[in-house]
Amino acid sequence: MVAASKAAASDLIAAAAAPAAIDPDWAAADAIVAAIRPPLIPAARFTITDFGAKQDAPAHVAVQAAVDAAAAAGGGRVVVPEGVWRMNGALHLRSNVELHLESGAVLRFGKPGEIALPMVLTRWEGTEVYNFSPLIYARDCENVAITGNGMFDGQGKDGFYRWRGQQDADKAALRDMGTKGVPVEKRVFGPGHYLRPAFVQFFNCRNVMIDGPKFVDSPFWTIHPVYCDGVIVRNIAVVSKHLNSDGCDPDSCTNVLIEKCHFDVSDDCIAIKSGRDQDGWRVARPTKNVVIRDCRMRTDIAAAIAIGSEMSGGAANIFAERIQVKRAEHAIYFKANLERGGVVEQVRVRDVKVANTNTLINFTTSYHGGRRGKSPPTYKGFTVESVDCRNTGQALHIVGVPQAPVQDVLIRNVTVATATATAPAVIQHTRDLRLDQVRVNGQYL
Repeated sequence: MVAASKAAASDLIAAAAAPAAIDPDWAAADAIVAAIRPPLIPAARFTITDFGAKQDAPAHVAVQAAVDAAAAAGGGRVVVPEGVWRMNGALHLRSNVELHLESGAVLRFGKPGEIALPMVLTRWEGTEVYNFSPLIYARDCENVAITGNGMFDGQGKDGFYRWRGQQDADKAALRDMGTKGVPVEKRVFGPGHYLRPAFVQFFNCRNVMIDGPKFVDSPFWTIHPVYCDGVIVRNIAVVSKHLNSDGCDPDSCTNVLIEKCHFDVSDDCIAIKSGRDQDGWRVARPTKNVVIRDCRMRTDIAAAIAIGSEMSGGAANIFAERIQVKRAEHAIYFKANLERGGVVEQVRVRDVKVANTNTLINFTTSYHGGRRGKSPPTYKGFTVESVDCRNTGQALHIVGVPQAPVQDVLIRNVTVATATATAPAVIQHTRDLRLDQVRVNGQYL
C-alpha cells in the first residue's frame, strides 16, 4: 500500500515558523562522527631518499625500509618527496606510521610482470582467500594513515584489469569454496590465478585514515577497509575508468566516516559491504555506524551510493547526506538477491542532488538475476528525503519478495524534473512504504 500526500499551504507556513526540531536519527550520526578519532602518529620524520630511493630506479624497497624503520622507532611520518617513484612491490604499512605524499609526489605501481605481490589474507568480492597482496596493505595494525596532496597511480587499465577476461574460473572456484565452507587456509590463489588485487586495503585494523591524496587507475576496488574499526576517508579523489574500480567499499567495518571526497569511477562510488553468502554468514560481521557526507560522485555504469551486493553479514546505522551526483546508473541503490541473506536496517539518506541517472532510488532482491535461492535479504527502516533530480529514466524501483517484503520505508520530499522519467515507478512486495511529497514529472505519486 502506497500513501501519497500534499501539505496544505497553512501547514507549510506553520512548519516554516516553528523552530527546527532535532532529528534523533541524525543526532546519532553526529555521535558516530564524534566518536571517531584520527590516528595518533609520532612526530618523527623518515624521508624515503634517506633510505636509498631514487627516481631512476624502482623505489619500493626503500619506501618499505622507511616504513619499517618508522615502525621500529615507535612510529612516525614516512615522507615521499616530489617526483615519480616506481613501485615494483607491494607496500605494507605498520602501526603508528603515516605515509605522506608531498605535492607533486607520485607512487606509480607496476603492472603484472613488473610488480612482486606476496600472498596475504584478504577478502575478494566478499569471500576470504589467500591471494596477491593489495598494492598498499596493512593487517592487524592501529594508528595508520595515508596523507598528503600527492598521487597514487595503479596503472590498472593496462595492467591488472586485463586479467578480468581470465578470472571467471578462479572466481567460480573461490565462490564454491565459500559455499562449501572450505577452510580459509586451503583457499590459496596467487601465481597462476587471476583474482585482481585491491589498490588499498586495511585488514582488521583500528584507527585508520586516508586524507588528501588522489588515486588513479586502480587495479580493482580502490579503497577497501575490511574488519576495521574507526575509519576516516576524507578529501580524496578517486579517478578510475574501468569495471570493478569501486571508489570506497567499507566491508564488515564499524565507525566509518567518508567525507569531502570526489569519485569518478566506472563502478560503485561507495558500496557498503559485509561478505558474500555462506562465507559472509560464517564471519558474521556487519558494517555499521557509517557516515557519508559532502561528496561528489560520477559513475557511468553503477551506483553513486550502494549497499551490497555482498552484504550477507548485514548493515545498520548508515547515514548519507549532502551528496552531489553528476551521473550514475543508480543514484541510491540497495542490491542483493535470494542467496545473500543479511539484514540491512536503519539507513538514512538526505540532501541529495542528482543531475542524471537511469534509476533514482532502487531496492532490488534480484541482483544479477539471483532469484533462485532461499535466503532473501531483509530491508527495513529506511528514510530517503530531500532529493532533487534533474533527469532520470525511472524514479522508484522498490521490489521485495513475498517472504521478505521491503518494509518500513519513508521516501519524502523527492522531486524529479518535469517530463524526464520515462518508465513508471515499480513497487512490489512492500510493507509500510510511505511516499510523502514525491513528485515526478509534475505529478505526485
